[in-house]
Amino acid sequence: MENNLRFQESLKELRNERKIGQTELAKAIGVSSGIISLWKNGLREPTLSNLIALADYFDITIDYLVGRELSNK
Repeated sequence: MENNLRFQESLKELRNERKIGQTELAKAIGVSSGIISLWKNGLREPTLSNLIALADYFDITIDYLVGRELSNK
């Protein structure tokens, strides 16, 4: 549960930094905006392929997304 909270916080921070909405992010990584909403609210965890797509999109590590390290920037 704690990892999910870290993921939610990381995703929120990244979206705010890049000023990207749920719909735009969903289209960019090939999921529905409903899935982004579920992640945002902690109701579902992303699959490994979703984590990879998010990491590629934001140019960060999966570890950063789940709160295991800072960023690779």
